[in-house]
Amino acid sequence: MSKRGRGDQSQQDEHGRHRTGGLTYEASGVDLGAADHTIDRLKGMISRTDRPGVMGGIGGFGGLFHLGSAGYRDPVLVSGTDSVGTKLKVAFATGRHGTIGQDCVAMCVNDILTHGAEPLFFLDYLAVAEYDPAVVSDVIKGVVDGCLSAGCALIGGETAQLPGLYQPGEYDLAGFAVGAVERGCVLDGSAVVEGDAIIGLGSSGLHSNGYSLARRALLEVAGLSLHSEPAELGKGGRTGRTVADELLEPTLIYAKQVLAVLRGGLEIHGMANITGGGLADNSFRILGPGLQACLEVGSWPVPPVYRLLAGRGGVEPGEMLRTFNCGLGYLVYVPGHAAAEAVAAFQEQGLVACLAGEVRAGERGFVMYGSPEELFLDD
Repeated sequence: MSKRGRGDQSQQDEHGRHRTGGLTYEASGVDLGAADHTIDRLKGMISRTDRPGVMGGIGGFGGLFHLGSAGYRDPVLVSGTDSVGTKLKVAFATGRHGTIGQDCVAMCVNDILTHGAEPLFFLDYLAVAEYDPAVVSDVIKGVVDGCLSAGCALIGGETAQLPGLYQPGEYDLAGFAVGAVERGCVLDGSAVVEGDAIIGLGSSGLHSNGYSLARRALLEVAGLSLHSEPAELGKGGRTGRTVADELLEPTLIYAKQVLAVLRGGLEIHGMANITGGGLADNSFRILGPGLQACLEVGSWPVPPVYRLLAGRGGVEPGEMLRTFNCGLGYLVYVPGHAAAEAVAAFQEQGLVACLAGEVRAGERGFVMYGSPEELFLDD
């Protein structure tokens, strides 16, 4: 994970100077020895993500990957980068860091998946105020779990100690994913036409978007704490569900399931990852001029957290749709006649899937059929 060499471990006096008189890096807040020790311990866990194409191991100046060994004949590389955002604030406040890494992987691989790309490898960048081996280990374990879920290899990264840049106990996490798809199989939305069905794949909750609004709505406007157990989150027998549990729910990674359906022969015209900009902006993002993404209220299950945000949190329905996925983390556009086949295929992969709407002619954009308020009414 770290590309650094080992720090100087020679003796220092109480002022952080070598006994010969020089100031040390460690006295300035950077403990290279602890970082290297942690990475050595994590190498075995990271190696679990190896897949065909990986060359070498962690510790070099760059991660190596051989496309020929991955089985591609005429590949197009697809790349994506993202961060976890202010969801990290919840991890800091609760001391729960084990799933944040999965969020980072998900934010990157779900984006490149929309082009039909198989995620091949991932690199992370973790910047910390001070080096805490337990926190770093938890974060990287989450990255490994995310890579295993996506089927990609963790081939490198960087753990940077930046004292003075972040508050004590805080860090930032970003990532970079690269995938591949055969040139003739690239999905870019150009095949989407009027009459295509829009298949919605269920989200696990907020995923990793809109957390500045979500935290303000729940923790300030609604007056809840991270340890509160609001009744709205207990729907469906999920008793004892806290606000923190909901906010830290990991982002779903759709790669293996979607690729399995795609490779199974289903005709797919386009896909959309519902991230920043919410359902309203991302649903028509790949559509050409004169096409609308038309979604039907009541056609998909809405997780309880959205009713909590709209109700006690005071977030208006339009703002909900512009900020959050509202229960649909991913959209797949297929020919209208293949709608039932598509829903069944995704359900067989263990995903929540439904016919959420269709593509219609009209001014390019997003249309909701039915009252948006109904999406967030309590059952």
